[in-house]
Amino acid sequence: MTAPSQPILPDQPMEGPAARLAVRDAWTVTKRNLRHFLRQPRLLVFSTIQPVMFVVLFSAVFGGVAATALPPGVSYLSFLLPGIFVQSAAFRSTQTAVGLAEDLERGVIDRFRSMPMARYAVLAGRTFADLTRNLAVLLLMTGVGYLLGFRFTQGPLAALGALAVVGLFGFVMSWIFTYVALAVPGAEAAQTAGFVAVFPLVFASSIFVPVDTMPDWLRGFATHSPVTVAADAARALSIGGPTLQPVLLTLAWSAAILLVAIPASVRRYRRID
Repeated sequence: MTAPSQPILPDQPMEGPAARLAVRDAWTVTKRNLRHFLRQPRLLVFSTIQPVMFVVLFSAVFGGVAATALPPGVSYLSFLLPGIFVQSAAFRSTQTAVGLAEDLERGVIDRFRSMPMARYAVLAGRTFADLTRNLAVLLLMTGVGYLLGFRFTQGPLAALGALAVVGLFGFVMSWIFTYVALAVPGAEAAQTAGFVAVFPLVFASSIFVPVDTMPDWLRGFATHSPVTVAADAARALSIGGPTLQPVLLTLAWSAAILLVAIPASVRRYRRID
């Protein structure tokens, strides 16, 4: 008779069979979170409506003024939509904090912690579920963009690259807000903290207008912001322009943030009372 497989303990080294069990645990939590999301179709609807409203309203209100700062032949819609992809990923990432904070309040996390599973599986399951949700919303937004007249002009591989950049950016931001949920008690407080953090990053960026149009005191921050480099990378892959530098900067920002946010979140998770 073969011996039953042993569950992974929280502090057991992640290698060999233990690593496979940890991946299984993370996948189980991911499926749980996705099922929860699918039971709330209104979240999907509202997650799509908000960025579409931004595109329509900003195009109508600022399109004429902003067009004077754009390169010849580039419409404001073509400039704006890749930035809106990044903006919506940033705002949706705050839902990671809200969902995790709600699980903490309802005692779901306590039940997970009582199980013999990898410490990071709960956090990874949450962020990967939110990544899947963000990619689904991104595809819906792309369809809406095509109805409005937007087109990817750099070919299918570049278009997939643009979507991948936005998905990576949203995943990175989700890990930041994972830490926020663990550090700030309560779902409402976590949501407010997330909005306060994201709002200046989004609007002080190249999402809506080129950074060259900003005042000097803001331009330096906006130029090097991770939101700006992600928007520039998605825009270059979508409609053309210098691609290598913004893509490399996006990857560098993503790696740096993940190297800080993931260990910090796991340590904070371990210290939950």
